[in-house]
Amino acid sequence: MEAKRVPHHVAIIMDGNGRWAARRGQPRLFGHRAGTNNLRRVLEAAVQAGVKIVTIYAFSTENWDRSREEVSGLLRILGEALAREAPKLHKNGVQIRHLGTLDGVPEGLAKRIRGALELTKHNDRLVLQVAFNYGGRAEIVDAVRRIIRDGVPADAVDEGLISSYLYTAGLPDPDLIIRTAGEMRLSNFLLWQASYAEYYSTPTFWPDFDETELHRALDAFAARDRRFGRRPDNLSPEPPARTPRSTGAVALPA
Repeated sequence: MEAKRVPHHVAIIMDGNGRWAARRGQPRLFGHRAGTNNLRRVLEAAVQAGVKIVTIYAFSTENWDRSREEVSGLLRILGEALAREAPKLHKNGVQIRHLGTLDGVPEGLAKRIRGALELTKHNDRLVLQVAFNYGGRAEIVDAVRRIIRDGVPADAVDEGLISSYLYTAGLPDPDLIIRTAGEMRLSNFLLWQASYAEYYSTPTFWPDFDETELHRALDAFAARDRRFGRRPDNLSPEPPARTPRSTGAVALPA
Protein backbone atom coordinates (compact mmCIF):
# COMPACT_ATOMS: atom_id res chain seq x y z
CA MET A 1 0.00 0.00 0.00
CA GLU A 2 1.38 3.43 -0.94
CA ALA A 3 2.15 5.57 2.09
CA LYS A 4 0.06 8.46 0.75
CA ARG A 5 -3.02 6.22 0.79
CA VAL A 6 -2.68 5.31 4.45
CA PRO A 7 -5.06 7.30 6.68
CA HIS A 8 -3.24 9.65 9.02
CA HIS A 9 -5.93 9.34 11.69
CA VAL A 10 -8.02 6.20 12.30
CA ALA A 11 -10.90 6.17 14.79
CA ILE A 12 -12.39 2.90 16.01
CA ILE A 13 -15.77 2.11 17.58
CA MET A 14 -14.88 -1.11 19.38
CA ASP A 15 -18.17 -3.00 19.36
CA GLY A 16 -19.25 -6.59 19.93
CA ASN A 17 -17.45 -7.57 23.15
CA GLY A 18 -20.66 -8.75 24.82
CA ARG A 19 -21.86 -10.77 21.84
CA TRP A 20 -18.40 -12.28 21.45
CA ALA A 21 -18.55 -13.45 25.07
CA ALA A 22 -22.15 -14.73 24.77
CA ARG A 23 -21.21 -16.97 21.86
CA ARG A 24 -18.65 -18.57 24.16
CA GLY A 25 -21.06 -18.96 27.05
CA GLN A 26 -19.25 -16.31 29.08
CA PRO A 27 -20.41 -13.13 30.86
CA ARG A 28 -20.13 -9.74 29.17
CA LEU A 29 -17.13 -8.70 31.26
CA PHE A 30 -15.21 -11.65 29.83
CA GLY A 31 -15.68 -10.05 26.43
CA HIS A 32 -14.72 -6.58 27.64
CA ARG A 33 -11.48 -7.94 29.08
CA ALA A 34 -10.71 -9.72 25.80
CA GLY A 35 -11.44 -6.53 23.91
CA THR A 36 -9.06 -4.55 26.11
CA ASN A 37 -6.33 -7.12 25.59
CA ASN A 38 -6.86 -6.92 21.82
CA LEU A 39 -5.94 -3.26 21.61
CA ARG A 40 -2.17 -3.73 21.71
CA ARG A 41 -1.93 -5.83 18.53
CA VAL A 42 -4.15 -3.38 16.65
CA LEU A 43 -1.99 -0.43 17.73
CA GLU A 44 1.17 -2.27 16.71
CA ALA A 45 -0.31 -3.01 13.28
CA ALA A 46 -1.44 0.60 12.90
CA VAL A 47 2.07 1.90 13.62
CA GLN A 48 3.60 -0.54 11.16
CA ALA A 49 1.12 0.59 8.49
CA GLY A 50 2.03 4.25 8.98
CA VAL A 51 -1.01 5.48 10.90
CA LYS A 52 -0.09 8.40 13.17
CA ILE A 53 -3.23 8.86 15.29
CA VAL A 54 -5.66 6.26 16.63
CA THR A 55 -8.80 7.26 18.52
CA ILE A 56 -10.76 4.56 20.35
CA TYR A 57 -14.27 4.76 21.79
CA ALA A 58 -13.73 3.18 25.19
CA PHE A 59 -16.70 4.34 27.28
CA SER A 60 -19.52 6.67 26.30
CA THR A 61 -21.58 8.95 28.52
CA GLU A 62 -24.51 6.64 27.73
CA ASN A 63 -22.65 3.59 29.05
CA TRP A 64 -23.37 4.74 32.61
CA ASP A 65 -26.93 3.51 32.00
CA ARG A 66 -25.80 -0.12 31.84
CA SER A 67 -26.12 -2.38 34.87
CA ARG A 68 -24.15 -1.42 37.96
CA GLU A 69 -22.23 -4.68 37.74
CA GLU A 70 -21.17 -4.10 34.14
CA VAL A 71 -20.20 -0.46 34.71
CA SER A 72 -18.11 -1.24 37.79
CA GLY A 73 -16.50 -4.11 35.92
CA LEU A 74 -15.68 -1.93 32.92
CA LEU A 75 -14.10 0.71 35.14
CA ARG A 76 -12.06 -1.93 36.94
CA ILE A 77 -10.85 -3.42 33.65
CA LEU A 78 -9.85 0.02 32.38
CA GLY A 79 -7.93 0.77 35.56
CA GLU A 80 -6.08 -2.53 35.33
CA ALA A 81 -5.30 -1.95 31.66
CA LEU A 82 -3.89 1.51 32.37
CA ALA A 83 -1.66 0.21 35.14
CA ARG A 84 -0.41 -2.61 32.92
CA GLU A 85 -0.20 -0.95 29.51
CA ALA A 86 0.68 2.71 30.11
CA PRO A 87 4.38 1.99 30.92
CA LYS A 88 4.63 -0.25 27.84
CA LEU A 89 2.97 2.33 25.62
CA HIS A 90 5.32 4.97 26.98
CA LYS A 91 8.33 2.77 26.24
CA ASN A 92 7.09 2.39 22.66
CA GLY A 93 6.65 6.12 22.11
CA VAL A 94 2.86 6.32 22.34
CA GLN A 95 1.27 9.53 23.60
CA ILE A 96 -2.04 8.94 25.40
CA ARG A 97 -4.72 11.62 25.29
CA HIS A 98 -8.12 11.63 26.96
CA LEU A 99 -11.27 12.79 25.20
CA GLY A 100 -14.19 13.45 27.53
CA THR A 101 -14.44 14.48 31.16
CA LEU A 102 -13.59 12.85 34.45
CA ASP A 103 -16.79 14.03 36.12
CA GLY A 104 -18.29 11.15 38.09
CA VAL A 105 -15.26 8.91 37.54
CA PRO A 106 -13.92 7.23 40.71
CA GLU A 107 -10.94 9.20 42.00
CA GLY A 108 -8.59 6.22 41.90
CA LEU A 109 -9.25 5.69 38.20
CA ALA A 110 -9.14 9.42 37.47
CA LYS A 111 -5.71 9.57 39.12
CA ARG A 112 -4.45 6.72 36.93
CA ILE A 113 -5.74 8.47 33.81
CA ARG A 114 -4.01 11.72 34.74
CA GLY A 115 -0.84 9.78 35.47
CA ALA A 116 -0.89 8.09 32.05
CA LEU A 117 -1.39 11.44 30.31
CA GLU A 118 1.49 13.00 32.20
CA LEU A 119 3.79 10.01 31.66
CA THR A 120 3.35 9.93 27.89
CA LYS A 121 2.73 13.57 26.99
CA HIS A 122 6.05 14.08 25.16
CA ASN A 123 5.88 10.92 23.02
CA ASP A 124 5.31 11.28 19.27
CA ARG A 125 5.52 7.88 17.59
CA LEU A 126 1.75 7.42 17.80
CA VAL A 127 -1.03 9.46 19.39
CA LEU A 128 -3.66 7.30 21.10
CA GLN A 129 -6.80 9.25 21.96
CA VAL A 130 -9.04 7.41 24.40
CA ALA A 131 -12.65 8.59 24.34
CA PHE A 132 -13.70 7.76 27.89
CA ASN A 133 -16.80 9.21 29.55
CA TYR A 134 -17.25 10.86 26.17
CA GLY A 135 -20.23 11.97 24.10
CA GLY A 136 -20.07 13.88 20.84
CA ARG A 137 -23.02 16.12 21.63
CA ALA A 138 -21.71 16.85 25.12
CA GLU A 139 -18.35 17.77 23.60
CA ILE A 140 -19.97 20.36 21.33
CA VAL A 141 -22.10 21.76 24.17
CA ASP A 142 -19.01 22.06 26.36
CA ALA A 143 -17.16 23.87 23.56
CA VAL A 144 -20.02 26.36 23.08
CA ARG A 145 -20.22 27.05 26.82
CA ARG A 146 -16.49 27.78 27.00
CA ILE A 147 -16.66 30.04 23.95
CA ILE A 148 -19.42 32.03 25.66
CA ARG A 149 -17.51 32.16 28.96
CA ASP A 150 -14.47 33.48 27.09
CA GLY A 151 -16.57 36.33 25.72
CA VAL A 152 -15.95 35.54 22.06
CA PRO A 153 -18.12 37.81 19.86
CA ALA A 154 -20.62 36.07 17.61
CA ASP A 155 -19.02 37.27 14.37
CA ALA A 156 -15.71 35.71 15.43
CA VAL A 157 -17.19 32.22 15.70
CA ASP A 158 -16.37 29.96 12.76
CA GLU A 159 -15.51 26.30 12.19
CA GLY A 160 -11.87 26.81 13.09
CA LEU A 161 -12.71 28.48 16.38
CA ILE A 162 -15.18 25.77 17.39
CA SER A 163 -12.65 23.06 16.48
CA SER A 164 -10.10 24.75 18.74
CA TYR A 165 -12.47 24.36 21.71
CA LEU A 166 -13.13 20.66 21.18
CA TYR A 167 -11.36 17.91 23.14
CA THR A 168 -9.45 17.08 19.93
CA ALA A 169 -8.08 20.62 19.50
CA GLY A 170 -4.76 20.71 17.69
CA LEU A 171 -5.15 17.36 15.94
CA PRO A 172 -6.59 16.60 12.49
CA ASP A 173 -10.03 15.06 12.06
CA PRO A 174 -10.24 11.29 11.47
CA ASP A 175 -9.74 10.09 7.92
CA LEU A 176 -11.25 6.67 8.58
CA ILE A 177 -13.79 5.48 11.14
CA ILE A 178 -13.97 1.72 11.69
CA ARG A 179 -16.86 0.06 13.49
CA THR A 180 -16.77 -3.60 14.39
CA ALA A 181 -19.66 -6.05 14.96
CA GLY A 182 -21.61 -5.01 11.87
CA GLU A 183 -23.31 -1.88 13.21
CA MET A 184 -23.80 1.11 10.89
CA ARG A 185 -24.09 4.11 13.21
CA LEU A 186 -21.81 6.64 14.94
CA SER A 187 -23.37 6.30 18.40
CA ASN A 188 -22.52 9.88 19.40
CA PHE A 189 -18.83 9.50 18.49
CA LEU A 190 -16.81 12.42 17.06
CA LEU A 191 -19.92 14.03 15.56
CA TRP A 192 -18.17 17.27 14.59
CA GLN A 193 -14.87 15.70 13.55
CA ALA A 194 -16.40 12.92 11.41
CA SER A 195 -17.86 15.24 8.76
CA TYR A 196 -15.44 14.11 6.02
CA ALA A 197 -14.36 10.73 7.40
CA GLU A 198 -14.62 7.54 5.38
CA TYR A 199 -16.59 4.76 7.09
CA TYR A 200 -15.82 1.07 7.28
CA SER A 201 -18.02 -1.51 9.01
CA THR A 202 -17.06 -5.13 9.55
CA PRO A 203 -19.15 -7.96 11.06
CA THR A 204 -16.09 -9.07 13.03
CA PHE A 205 -16.45 -8.60 16.79
CA TRP A 206 -13.80 -6.37 18.36
CA PRO A 207 -11.89 -9.13 20.25
CA ASP A 208 -11.36 -10.89 16.88
CA PHE A 209 -10.37 -7.72 15.01
CA ASP A 210 -6.72 -8.46 14.27
CA GLU A 211 -3.94 -7.23 12.00
CA THR A 212 -5.55 -8.78 8.93
CA GLU A 213 -8.86 -7.09 9.66
CA LEU A 214 -7.14 -3.74 10.12
CA HIS A 215 -5.37 -4.06 6.79
CA ARG A 216 -8.68 -4.88 5.11
CA ALA A 217 -10.04 -1.61 6.44
CA LEU A 218 -6.95 0.29 5.30
CA ASP A 219 -7.18 -1.30 1.85
CA ALA A 220 -10.82 -0.23 1.61
CA PHE A 221 -9.82 3.31 2.54
CA ALA A 222 -7.06 3.33 -0.08
CA ALA A 223 -9.61 2.44 -2.77
CA ARG A 224 -11.92 5.35 -1.94
CA ASP A 225 -12.06 8.62 -3.90
CA ARG A 226 -12.18 11.30 -1.22
CA ARG A 227 -14.06 14.25 -2.72
CA PHE A 228 -14.76 16.48 0.30
CA GLY A 229 -17.84 17.81 -1.50
CA ARG A 230 -15.91 18.74 -4.66
CA ARG A 231 -16.15 17.55 -8.24
CA PRO A 232 -13.97 14.58 -9.29
CA ASP A 233 -11.94 16.81 -11.67
CA ASN A 234 -11.03 19.21 -8.87
CA LEU A 235 -9.75 16.93 -6.14
CA SER A 236 -6.83 17.23 -3.78
CA PRO A 237 -5.77 14.61 -1.22
CA GLU A 238 -6.73 16.77 1.75
CA PRO A 239 -10.03 18.26 2.99
CA PRO A 240 -10.65 22.00 2.66
CA ALA A 241 -8.39 23.91 5.02
CA ARG A 242 -9.83 25.39 8.19
CA THR A 243 -8.12 28.31 9.84
CA PRO A 244 -7.35 27.46 13.48
CA ARG A 245 -7.58 30.12 16.14
CA SER A 246 -5.61 30.35 19.34
CA THR A 247 -7.98 30.47 22.30
CA GLY A 248 -6.03 28.91 25.13
CA ALA A 249 -8.60 26.13 25.27
CA VAL A 250 -7.50 22.95 27.04
CA ALA A 251 -7.54 20.03 24.63
CA LEU A 252 -7.17 17.34 27.29
CA PRO A 253 -9.58 18.00 30.15
CA ALA A 254 -8.80 16.26 33.40
